[in-house]
Amino acid sequence: MVKPRLTGLIKIILLLCIYGVVRLLESRGLLLPYHVQVLSLCCINVILVVSLNLINGFTGQFSIGHAGFLAIGAYLSAFLTVKMHVPFLAAILCGGLLAGLAGLAVGLPALRLRGDYLAIATLGFGEIIRVIILNMEAVGGAKGFSGIPKYTTFGIAYLTAIITVVVIRNFVHSDYGRACLAVREDEIAAESLGVNSTYFKVLAFALGAFFAGTAGALFSHYLQYMAPTPSQIGFVKSIDILIMLVLGGLGSLTGSVIAAVVLTIIPELLRGFAEYRMIIYPILLIVVMLYLPAGLMAGRELSLDSLARLCKGVKSSAHYS
Repeated sequence: MVKPRLTGLIKIILLLCIYGVVRLLESRGLLLPYHVQVLSLCCINVILVVSLNLINGFTGQFSIGHAGFLAIGAYLSAFLTVKMHVPFLAAILCGGLLAGLAGLAVGLPALRLRGDYLAIATLGFGEIIRVIILNMEAVGGAKGFSGIPKYTTFGIAYLTAIITVVVIRNFVHSDYGRACLAVREDEIAAESLGVNSTYFKVLAFALGAFFAGTAGALFSHYLQYMAPTPSQIGFVKSIDILIMLVLGGLGSLTGSVIAAVVLTIIPELLRGFAEYRMIIYPILLIVVMLYLPAGLMAGRELSLDSLARLCKGVKSSAHYS
């Protein structure tokens, strides 16, 4: 077993090395601005998928309106920086807090529903947000919101993704997280043991919405333009996030990170096959789900201990062979 302090130190070093390698390659011209943009979008998608995993994977709810919270954070933060000249960090926090409050307001009535009914309710919420934005001239309306300053950098997106994963991981391993897991496994049994299922479901919903709003703030200040289209802030975007979550595996933060990165990069790699991209991409997803129905990680987490055991097993097999 790797000692906890040593594990934390190794993780910090690995994360710093990844950032350093990206910066080194960028300074040498081996990574173009396009590549850095893709990596930044990977970080933003990691935030979205991990935050949805808290709701769908760890608490057992079925939300497909996550893009609505992204839209709230994206448009509010853009409005604050463009119209009110609010500092970027404050705008991010405001976007996340409003999205969290929206999650609280939606969660209180909606999370009394279950299964397909909850999915329909959250999908309707996401579309209501999109239609409201579509008719708000203060944020561009149907024309979209342009002129947003590019405050988001790869470093900011990378750091925010790390903070999101750490916070949600600590939440899941806390007493609150264990209560959410109990609700996921058997809500009636959890309530019989004194767990207030509605409270913990709403708490997880609001926390997930907060991080989705934070991701939206980073998203708008990276693209510098937001349009109220289904593919950017509507149900299509929500389905994209849900696909990443299911592919990575419900209840696995490692799977969420891997799937978010892979499914952000694959469409870019398929741009050379423009005519066949939307055929190849779904076929790849179907093949993966046929052979890995529980997702890539199937609820498991990748840790230094598991890697050490894997390396030990490989060495043992090589020795006996």
